Formats: sequence, structure tokens, C-alpha cells
Amino acid sequence: MTESDLESALVPYVAGHIWLKRYPVRFAAMDISARLTLLRLRDGSLVAHSPCPVDATLKAEVEAIGPLQHIVAPGTYHYIHVAAWQAAFPQATTWICPGVERKLPDLRFDWLLGDRSSPVWKDEIDQVLVRGTRFIVEVALFHRASRTLVLTDLVENIGDGTPGGSDRLLRFWWKAVFRMWNRARPAPEYQMGWSDKGAARASLERILAWDFERVVLAHGDCIDTDAKARLREAWANPLSR
Repeated sequence: MTESDLESALVPYVAGHIWLKRYPVRFAAMDISARLTLLRLRDGSLVAHSPCPVDATLKAEVEAIGPLQHIVAPGTYHYIHVAAWQAAFPQATTWICPGVERKLPDLRFDWLLGDRSSPVWKDEIDQVLVRGTRFIVEVALFHRASRTLVLTDLVENIGDGTPGGSDRLLRFWWKAVFRMWNRARPAPEYQMGWSDKGAARASLERILAWDFERVVLAHGDCIDTDAKARLREAWANPLSR
């Protein structure tokens, strides 16, 4: 499948459970990509995690899979397209990470995400609000049926083989400054902002206790092998005592 295909269609990731769509993002003068994750619950309803731009074609693709009932803004850098999804799917409930309501005060939402799973999906999805950070906040989700961890910025995995990784400014910062090119690492906002390492470590250890075998990331290549070991390596700094 080509890079353009990834940007034009929902791609099955775990059969019957998860679909992904990569989309372009312009951030800090850099051209990078982000990823929508579509999760299907046992009742057939869908959860849209980290929404992307939505048009009639994507709306039809989603509706062909199932009814979209939940829109999730999982982090304080992943909320821009929520209102467009609310307009496209007015029946859906909107869940946001704490902090999004301050960055976008006019956004309508139904629930704040936290350490306790929603009653709607508590038997299917676990979640942790990552604490101890200064510049960025997110809620990590674990989809039990597919054994998939879904993150936004806690890990980014961009390198030579990443589609859309040709931006020169991105390569400079990721290679020369943050040393995270071809290495799965937290986003720079995390690396510069562990404000309470003990609180962060407690959140990350809770995530690592989950029985996941793969990780969907918002930025870069998903992690499909040695997932726990690679996350422990990525989080070596906040996990250190």
C-alpha cells in the first residue's frame, strides 16, 4: 500500500477491531503526519481516537464499518478536528483529555477522561491519565480484545522508513537535537517537561502492566514487535529512580 493510499483510506490494522488513517499535519513549521485510530466495541459501535479531517468519503467509510458513537480527544495536542467530527456524527458522545477544555474553551464535550474507564467501555478499554508532565497531557488507552495500546505523544517512532518523514526541519530536530531519529522516544514536549518523575513513573508503570502486544502511535511507525521492551527503553528517563 502506497503513502497516498494511507492518506486516502481507512486501513485495517487488527481485523475486526481497529482501523487506522494517517493524515498530514503542519506543526512548528514542520510537515509531519498524525494518525486516527478507529476502535470497534463489542456492540459494534465505534470510537474515533485522535480525529483527523473528515469529509463525505471518510464519513461513508466509517459508517460502512459501524455506528460512530464516541469521539475522543486523547491529548492536549490532539483535538483540532473534534468539532468537525461532532458535526459529521451528531449522535456521538465527546470525551476529552483534561486540559483540552482550556485550549479550546468553545468546544462542546460530554466527559473528561481520567484514570477510570468510562462505564460505556470499562469491560473493554482500560485507561490511564499520564501525570507528572509540564507541557503536555494525554490519556493512554488499552483495547483488551486486540491487546493494543493506543498512544498519542508518549512515544513517537519516526525514522528513515517512515512515510512522510522527509521534512528537513523535522530531520534536523529529531536527529541533531532530540536524538530520536530511528529511535522510539517520547515527544520533545515530554522530554523537556517531566515535572514530577515519581508521578510520571507511576503512570507509565501502570501502562506497562497491561497485557499489550502492539502499540498504535499518533506519529511515526506503529510498534508491532517487542512492544513492552521498546516502551521501557523509550521511557528509560522517567522510569529511572
